[in-house]
Amino acid sequence: GGRKGGHKGRARQYTSPEEIDAQLQAEKQKAREEEEQEEGGEGATGDPKKEKKSLDSDESDEDDEDYQQKRKGVEGLIDIENPNRVLQTTKKVTQLDLDGPKELSRREREEIEKQKAKERYMKMHLAGKTEQAKADLARLAIIRKQREEAARKKEEERKAKDEAAMAGKRLQSLSLNK
Repeated sequence: GGRKGGHKGRARQYTSPEEIDAQLQAEKQKAREEEEQEEGGEGATGDPKKEKKSLDSDESDEDDEDYQQKRKGVEGLIDIENPNRVLQTTKKVTQLDLDGPKELSRREREEIEKQKAKERYMKMHLAGKTEQAKADLARLAIIRKQREEAARKKEEERKAKDEAAMAGKRLQSLSLNK
């Protein structure tokens, strides 16, 4: 096999603590310079965007925020016009439109439709118009008839029993009178 060695056997390179400190101080210095440019150097820099902002202080700072966002990698070097890329814009409380109609998601719409269909079915079911309701009503009618017949039979049996008991008492009373 013509295998080549992996990365594990190579000599490791460590950054010395002095280099790390130097990098951190360079980053802090760069951040301070940017802050000074933002605060004090508005007129002196000659940047047309910042001069426009100083004149129009009523406008929101959305463009400035997007411009100052920290960019990763070569993103800061190349301007990309991607129509699919949506920048997150923060809206102020005064800009929010609470009165407008709220767009529902597909799941929310389906859930609402499902609830409405269930309500319609229950109304029709209570009115006796669905097949299941008709079957239930027919079953109930059969059960009512069976119960009425059972009650009638019980009543007849009870009457027959009472009559038999009365007849037995009469025979007993006649036999005692003799």
